Amino acid sequence: QVQLAESGGGSVPTGGSLRLSCAASDSGPTYSTYCMAWFRQTPGKDREAVARIARDTSTYYEDSVKGRFTISRDNAKNTLYLQMNNLQPEDTAMYFCAAQFFVCPSGASTYDYWGQGTQVTVSS
Repeated sequence: QVQLAESGGGSVPTGGSLRLSCAASDSGPTYSTYCMAWFRQTPGKDREAVARIARDTSTYYEDSVKGRFTISRDNAKNTLYLQMNNLQPEDTAMYFCAAQFFVCPSGASTYDYWGQGTQVTVSS
């Protein structure tokens, strides 16, 4: 069982930066065995995968955030990060971190563990 807690959201102007964090508490397999991901969701839309980082630290990004967002993990601290630079109004959403044991899929329905989300708002 993994419990996830996001932090770091807020309101920034266009071009600004934010760093999201996701702290994990894990009572089962060690944190390093999980694929960790950031998803985002706006009202009326499905959650979309923004970035994923696998057990071997391979990373995957949604096309619109490539070159602007960086996902990373600190296994010693059981913490996931998302550094977001050059934020745009279309990045406004609720951001969620998610964990899935072993595999690293892109679909939200395939992740077993979710945080409560943190709001990111980018003003134009």
